[in-house]
Amino acid sequence: MQRNNVILASLALAGLLGVATATQAADDVISAENADIQNLHANTANGEKIFKEGKGEVPACNSCHGPEGMGDDNLGTPRLAGQIVYFLIKQLEDFAHDKRTDLTMSVMNFNAKGLTPQDRVDVAAYVATKLPITKSLSSLKDLSAAGTTVGSTYLGKSIVLYGIPDKNVPACQSCHQYNGRGQEPIYPQIAQQKYVYLTNQLKHWRDGSRANDPMAQMQHVAQKLSDEDIANAASYLSGASFYSMGNPRLPEQHMPMAYDIH
Repeated sequence: MQRNNVILASLALAGLLGVATATQAADDVISAENADIQNLHANTANGEKIFKEGKGEVPACNSCHGPEGMGDDNLGTPRLAGQIVYFLIKQLEDFAHDKRTDLTMSVMNFNAKGLTPQDRVDVAAYVATKLPITKSLSSLKDLSAAGTTVGSTYLGKSIVLYGIPDKNVPACQSCHQYNGRGQEPIYPQIAQQKYVYLTNQLKHWRDGSRANDPMAQMQHVAQKLSDEDIANAASYLSGASFYSMGNPRLPEQHMPMAYDIH
């Protein structure tokens, strides 16, 4: 219940409950043609039904993203569980309006079109309430054994936290926050995202086959990354913790929550 309340608070902050938009950037992300989603309330029960059973010709989301929404490296599908709800809604809207093309399984444009704006809000809100499952994260060892090229996590950590100054690449955390844990409402969680999905998307940003990022930020960054850079960053992010060490000089330090729900 508490997790659901956090998501509903997030929806309210993003303007999806008709309260107010979080930032001007959030206004920019929702285009005029998608403005009809702004006053919809999330029905997570309907979202759960769509996720588990599908709707009409739209298959169940869990058939590709897994029973807990953790994604699948073999299929190249992303983790949805716990993702920022506003970001999820934007992606579904972009698929529905062909602002983003599904280059993974070629089904998301069809699936998103088969759902109403309300359905898209509902299923996004439902998967956002699900917590990531650590045991279901990408296994770099297994991927490597299967022939997938993986990078070095320590080199990836440097990119995530500090960028690549020689290439004028900013730190991933400058937008996605510490270790890529995400920043409401625009920047998604890339920490604990599936390795294969991360590498594929960075390459899509780099070659321009994906171009639905605000202000083309990801395209500009990815164009400066080599295959090795991408593998390194994805290797670190795929298992990165959401939590920082805190300040050891203080007697007690709690990880700040985006919203305090009492």
